Amino acid sequence: MNRFRTVLFDLDGTLLDHFGAIHASHAHTLQQLGLPAPTMAQVRQAVGGGFENAVKRMLDPDHVALLPRALELYREAWAKNLFNDVSLLPGARPLLKALHARGVSCGVFTNKYGPSARDLCAHLAIAPLLAGVFGAADTPWLKPDREFSEHALTELRATASSTCLVGDSPYDVEAAHNGGFSCFAVTTGTHDAEQLRTAGATAVYDDLHALAKAVFDLELPVKQ
Repeated sequence: MNRFRTVLFDLDGTLLDHFGAIHASHAHTLQQLGLPAPTMAQVRQAVGGGFENAVKRMLDPDHVALLPRALELYREAWAKNLFNDVSLLPGARPLLKALHARGVSCGVFTNKYGPSARDLCAHLAIAPLLAGVFGAADTPWLKPDREFSEHALTELRATASSTCLVGDSPYDVEAAHNGGFSCFAVTTGTHDAEQLRTAGATAVYDDLHALAKAVFDLELPVKQ
């Protein structure tokens, strides 16, 4: 497993927990439109394909005409909520530090808005451990587009054979398959183990601690 010289990480549900801020932004958006606020479960089910798709999924067919205004409201709320209620998931910082110390090139590969992803990585002090952060609006593509995977590898000067992706959703699994590399999944995000195995994940783990041991032979400290 030490053949991996490049490791791409999804962000939400994999490296960090940002669902509180995401939920707050969706709740504000729908309430401003006179609609009921979504549950956290509904928000978790909606995320993954970029915020535009998530906002669209929050609207039932009778309210699709409200999408342009909903996107505007969401952007406003997101700007206010970006740094609220966000934290690294257990194991995220020590795993990045350990891989960085080994000379492994680590990158964030996400459908979160690219500038927001970079701001969050800086805010959480993991930016120095990353060789790149690739997100929505940085390119014309999103996960699972093959071109997005190829773009990340090109920017990191990496090869598919020595790369793996760590993620928490079928979007991650499909993106890895389209890019020609492995996807190791964790159940700390939006999907359970059965869903991730069905999607074709190389292997599925409960959290980053278990993944680090199995995939990279790393024993991570309990504390961040």
